[in-house]
Amino acid sequence: MLQSTFELEQEKNTVSSRSLEGHVAVITGASKGLGRQMAESLAASGAAVGLVARSKALLDEVAAGIRDKGGKAAVAVADVSDEAAVADVAAQISEQLGTCDILINNAGINNRKAVDEFSMGEWNEIVGINLTGPFLMCRAFVPGMKEKKWGRIINMTSIMSHVSIPLRTGYSTTKAGLLGMTRALALELAPHHITANGISPGPFATEINKAILDDPEKNAQFLSRIPAGRWGKVEEIGALAVYLCSEDAGFITGTDIVIDGGWIAQ
Repeated sequence: MLQSTFELEQEKNTVSSRSLEGHVAVITGASKGLGRQMAESLAASGAAVGLVARSKALLDEVAAGIRDKGGKAAVAVADVSDEAAVADVAAQISEQLGTCDILINNAGINNRKAVDEFSMGEWNEIVGINLTGPFLMCRAFVPGMKEKKWGRIINMTSIMSHVSIPLRTGYSTTKAGLLGMTRALALELAPHHITANGISPGPFATEINKAILDDPEKNAQFLSRIPAGRWGKVEEIGALAVYLCSEDAGFITGTDIVIDGGWIAQ
């Protein structure tokens, strides 16, 4: 009996590979926290990684660790909200590693304060880094992906794209906007075999949550709201990023994956 096309494809893909060999990934906010972990995870899976952040010392440390393990890394110091700086990043990464076909927009800041206490400078800063930055990075790197007819974009959204709490006006606004950008990119870029997805982390024990982690009362309050009863592990984000960048995830686009221990399911 002749096998169907579906059966032949299933047989061919019985052992699927998530190797990222031959791919070039650019990760913003790669000097620490989730960005650093994703950079290390992608490098461990074979991708050459371009590390972008504002601190050269911290980036050099991450790059050295990746190279010590046999990986390939390049460093580009930049403020992602600066149009000229982003153009320089694109040129540097292309020269050192080749054409980028994986982009992870992870750089972000939070500003916990009441809306009537925000200055215009503070508002412009959070919008610039959390929203304008991903736009500038996509504008810089999408042409190369179109050329290669393959690409992966991951925007680090947040559970604050879906729900919010007091004193998060700036953060929630920008992260909800980033989720909208992700969906629009997915539709626009699908004909070019480029996927665009969001990852919405819940509470992870990283530097951005230091104010909560260092306050026993606030920490206990947060943990009480997480059904899983713990903070997320950065390695869990790294593994998810590798999957979304792999061939196995080629049919996943325009969605947002919430990884929050059950927070927003309540």
